[in-house]
Formats: sequence, structure tokens, C-alpha cells
Amino acid sequence: MTTAPTLQEGETTLWRSFRCRSQDGLSLHNRVYGAPGPRWPVVCLPGLARTSADFHELATHLASHAQRPRQVVAMDYRGRGRSDFDPNPANYDIRVEMQDVQDVLTALGVHHALIVGTSRGGLITMGLSAVRPTLIKAVVMNDIGPVIDGRGLARIKGYVGKLPQPKDYAEAVVLIKRIASQHFPRLTEKEWDRFARRTFTEKNGRLVADYDPLLFKSLEAFDLEKPLPVLWQYFEGLKGVPLLSIRGEHSDLFAEETQKEMLERHPMAEAYVAVGEGHAPLLGDAASLRKITNFLFAAEDRARKLAA
Repeated sequence: MTTAPTLQEGETTLWRSFRCRSQDGLSLHNRVYGAPGPRWPVVCLPGLARTSADFHELATHLASHAQRPRQVVAMDYRGRGRSDFDPNPANYDIRVEMQDVQDVLTALGVHHALIVGTSRGGLITMGLSAVRPTLIKAVVMNDIGPVIDGRGLARIKGYVGKLPQPKDYAEAVVLIKRIASQHFPRLTEKEWDRFARRTFTEKNGRLVADYDPLLFKSLEAFDLEKPLPVLWQYFEGLKGVPLLSIRGEHSDLFAEETQKEMLERHPMAEAYVAVGEGHAPLLGDAASLRKITNFLFAAEDRARKLAA
């Protein structure tokens, strides 16, 4: 079941709010920028405890491009942002979320897409390459790969669902800086404020994290005393499409050695390092916007030329 998109005010531009039902009945929220057209849409999949708002700068840039505008869809997974919380936190699982992505794209009539996946979004993308191989035409994997560094996962496990409740956004900025300043040493005060406003939301007069606090249960299965699963077999499914691997210079989740091996294994891969950023790069600076845009345009041109 889908609902008609409604116009919302989205920071500096207008985007449409699109909702559809998951297979188990939850209402899933998505930001839709731009309109369908002849060019492949871009689908943006956020990190574990992040939302569609993280892609606002990239989505605005791509949807309003002077020469090649296109539709951009940015998702709120179940339990995040404006999507329904799941009464069963066991469903905060990549396999369930991967099905949700497919349900959303079916509701929107998207059969082929360029995908930008940040962290968990990149893992979901690797899964999609196995179950929907014709969907993905190119992929940007933002600070994620088949090997996950346990240091970063331990840090994330330490705060997801456990953040203190700030009294206002000024206090939220202080909190976010305490958690992330070592990984993002170059952010301006304006950028820290934006980071905080995309981490917390106001509900019933209080600031709370913009996700279900029970999301932390999705991390409980990881025993950091044991080696984490290695996912090279899922990465194989992406070898048929162009890949841009983005790594934050200060990332503690995605190692430089993993990015290097991805380039060695993938025949159409290229790498980019987001200088001055950690996990996960915010993708809103001019250099990142230019790199992603040029990559996606070149990937689309190459695919259409081969198909002609």
C-alpha cells in the first residue's frame, strides 16, 4: 500500500515524502528529490543509526543538476527517522531491511538504479547484488567493505541506543563533538550543528535520538572477542558494475588495506579518500559531491554505450 507523496520543507529545498508498507505492515518513509525521467535514479541507503537526511546535500545536488537532473530516493529504514518502529527489535536485521528496500523500490516503480550505500547501506547493497542483480547499475560504497574493523564496530556498539538525552541542540552539539570530534577534526560549527540535528529529533518536547532505542539489539550478536564475518563472497556480486569506494581518512571501521584489496578484486573499481573525515564521510562537501557526480555520470554513460 502506498500513499501519495506530499510536499515537505527539507532544509534548503523541497522534497516529497513518500510512504509505503513493508511486507509485515510497517509504514516506511522515504525522501524523494526530483522527478522520474530518462536517467537512472539514485537510491541512497544510510548507515545503521542514520536517516535519509544524511543525503540531503548529495540528493539536492543530483536532483537539481543543470545538465543531468535525476530522481533521488533516500530511505529511512524501519525504526529510523519517520519510518515506523518495529515492535519486534529482532527485525532490525540486514535481511529484513534488504526486503524493505526492495518493497520501496517496487512501490516507486524503480527497476534499475545507481546506489549510494553508507556503512550498513553498503552491506545491504552487497546483499541486493545477490537477490536483485539486474537492479544495480553502479554503486558507491561509503566507508564500508567486505571486512569490518572491530574497533569501529566496538565504538558504534558503545553509543547506539545509549546516548544521553540533551536538553537542547546546543547541548546535543557538545555531545556529538565528544563522540566524533576525533574522527571529524575539520568540521565547522555550522556543520556540527547540522550533524546534531540529524542525530536527534524533537518528540513530545524532548530531544531524542532519531531512531528506536532498541536498535542496539541488532549489535548484540557481535562478539568482539571473535573475528568478525568476512563478506568477500557477497562483494563478488558487484564485480559486474562500476564501483566507487569511499573511505574516510580517519575511519576506524573501514581499513585502508580492505579498500586496496577491493580495487585489486574488482575490475571496474576506483577509490576516493574523504580527507579530514572518519566513519562515515558526510558526502556534503564540494569535493565529495564532484567525485560522486562524475563517477555516476561516467558509469551511466558507459553502461548505455555498451547497451547501444
